[in-house]
Amino acid sequence: MRWVILWMFCAAAAWAEGERAGEFDYWVLALSWSPSWCATEGDARDADQCDARHDHGWVLHGLWPQYDRGWPSYCRTPHRPPSRAMTAAMADIHGSAGLAWHQWKKHGTCSGLEAQDYHALSRLAYERVTRPEIFRKLERSVRLPASVVEEAFIEANPRLEPDMITVTCRDGYIAEARLCLSREGLEPVPCGRDVIRDCTQSAQFDPIR
Repeated sequence: MRWVILWMFCAAAAWAEGERAGEFDYWVLALSWSPSWCATEGDARDADQCDARHDHGWVLHGLWPQYDRGWPSYCRTPHRPPSRAMTAAMADIHGSAGLAWHQWKKHGTCSGLEAQDYHALSRLAYERVTRPEIFRKLERSVRLPASVVEEAFIEANPRLEPDMITVTCRDGYIAEARLCLSREGLEPVPCGRDVIRDCTQSAQFDPIR
């Protein structure tokens, strides 16, 4: 019985420590189609991101450290959190400073990087991916298979292969394109099994506002 109690104590202590920052296998770059997020969440919140003056298409949801199986989150880190100025400076690609802050807290803390370096790397990863222009030319809502979105990204980024990207749906809308990138160099790499969750249905795709 004492061994069971000791094991439970050790397990609880290990859980309390959380994952160790800087220990992961590759990155997942998650790009969110802003009109879909606005339709399913943002409009109800009266989110500034959804105002037509911003002209948002594919925005950066986040750059996520990923294990071959699973992912770390909310890691303990010796680095200071980003300032308000840092997160505000990321709003142009995140859609909001609040999302930039949340991404640091949940994912950036596990990167092993200082906040400013994590944000800089996130911006670099975002800018290195060619986001298909065809979706910016839509003039009305359409229903299309998620595979069409995946194929458009692969065509626009010749180094991408089908097992290096997944497209997700949410509440009947095309939601995100998630690309798997190497730790060093941000080169496309195969995704783990827990990342490849392709949407297998047709879903709504709204034009940019």
